[in-house]
Amino acid sequence: MDEALGQCALIDGTNPPKLFTFDSVYYLDATAEQIYNDIVYPLVENVIEGYNGTVFAYGQTGSGKTYSMQGDPQVPVQRGIIPRAFEHIFESIATTEHTKFLVHVSYLEIYNEEIRDLLGDNKKKLEVKEHPEQGVYIAGLGMHICHNVADCESLMQTGFNSRHVGATLMNKDSSRSHSIFTVYVEALSKSGHIRMGKLNLVDLAGSERQAKTGATGERFKEATKINLSLSALGNVISALVDGRSTHIPYRDSKLTRLLQDSLGGNTKTVMIACISPSDNNFDESLSTLRYANRAKNIRNKPRINEDPKDALLREYQAEIERLKRLVQQPQEKPVIQASDEFERERNKLRAEFEIAMRELRSSYENEQKNKEKLQTDLAKLRKEYEKASEEIELAKSKEQSAESAKKRIKQLEQQLVGGEQAGNEALKQKRVRKIKEAETKMQRLAEALEMHKDKEDPLLHVYQNTQEKLDALVKEYNKERLKVQSMEKELEDLSNEFELDRLDYLETIRRQDQQLKLFQQILENTAAIRKESNYANLERVKREAIWDEEGERWTLPELSIRQQALPNSGKREELFIADC
Repeated sequence: MDEALGQCALIDGTNPPKLFTFDSVYYLDATAEQIYNDIVYPLVENVIEGYNGTVFAYGQTGSGKTYSMQGDPQVPVQRGIIPRAFEHIFESIATTEHTKFLVHVSYLEIYNEEIRDLLGDNKKKLEVKEHPEQGVYIAGLGMHICHNVADCESLMQTGFNSRHVGATLMNKDSSRSHSIFTVYVEALSKSGHIRMGKLNLVDLAGSERQAKTGATGERFKEATKINLSLSALGNVISALVDGRSTHIPYRDSKLTRLLQDSLGGNTKTVMIACISPSDNNFDESLSTLRYANRAKNIRNKPRINEDPKDALLREYQAEIERLKRLVQQPQEKPVIQASDEFERERNKLRAEFEIAMRELRSSYENEQKNKEKLQTDLAKLRKEYEKASEEIELAKSKEQSAESAKKRIKQLEQQLVGGEQAGNEALKQKRVRKIKEAETKMQRLAEALEMHKDKEDPLLHVYQNTQEKLDALVKEYNKERLKVQSMEKELEDLSNEFELDRLDYLETIRRQDQQLKLFQQILENTAAIRKESNYANLERVKREAIWDEEGERWTLPELSIRQQALPNSGKREELFIADC
């Protein structure tokens, strides 16, 4: 690994080393903090400014993808990219003045080409939809508002515990699904403009070779789906890099559909290629580096998302304005403030009504007026009482409505964060320093590559004598010959890699053909299947079935019908006679 030039060399015996150049390379002594500060920090800063960003880890199973993204939450120095991104986002938000932010997150996994919500009902299958303005989205995916780092970490751990994992020969905790943790950062400036950045943190399941992982049964089915989706991702990358392809196969898998914007679209994307230092994983490491080498040539078109129509912050802003107008509306009559005052007013009114009723009855009895007049006056008095009661109730409901609106405004405003550490100069300086360090590193790398590239042509050099010129030309010839040898070896390796892939595909087809024959043979017995038959339990039949390699046929368990035990006919006769 040459960190200064960003080069990774794979050495295989006496063959020329295979060189790959990337923006950054890191060896075993690199720390999670160093990797985050160098390559992810500038990307997250862009997300806070309103860009879309994606970080995804790719590599063979057991190479450290989940560790790179998730890390060890118990050891601070070993925290991965995802928890560091949480801390970075809320630190930046806290030091930003005159802007309010709304942060909400989602967490999903793609397991066997089925999308599930890791923060909701993870048994329910979700569907990918597409909207002309929103683009690709997941219908029914839960969104969770976060106020601080602790909220994000709690949701991350909840989702991580729900992911599908399983043991293989290469990894005891192998991820059996792709996961995407998405952070949405919406910003409302003092002038009322809204920006929305989106950060996709993708942990891909590892590519597997069945011969090495020993996957069988359910694990083999999972590995097949994983490899197919990664193959579809590779096809998309190849089509984007090719430049001549008129069709990009985004729809070939759920993964490529969801990452459509991250591959050639409105997103700044970082790919972390994880490789194993073990020599027996040479082929897999070479395949991963080739994959990453193709991906680096993709050209995205990122832009700031200004005033997006689907921003949740826009809905909050509209609701707050509506509630403020409701609270500020002038009241037609003075409103009594406290609920005990409402009760005192009602009791006073009731007492006055009862006194008036008694006086009226007494007056009419003394004067011996007619009954009809008495009823008319009583109805009039009751109507006045009811009207006064209604006014009191209306005043009370208006006060409750205003109080409810104030509570809702407070609740919505509490969802917004930003500016809490606006006066913390040390935190601001730390943020500026990290941005400058990342920019300086990228500039140094670019300069080193430029110097390495722009070496003077030996034919243009002025030599002292013919021997010096001959030596320079021989040196250049040897260098070019090594390049040719390297290319020849590369062609040979590619041919071997294609052959291995072909064998893997043939193995997959063979196993799927076996499964097809099993179901066909079971289907032949469907006419005889009854509730009492042993074939009613399909899972048990599949477990007991044995594959015959020579005959290329399954040996199925014998069909058996469980007989129902009927009551003894003699006893039934005796009972019948006794009843008679």
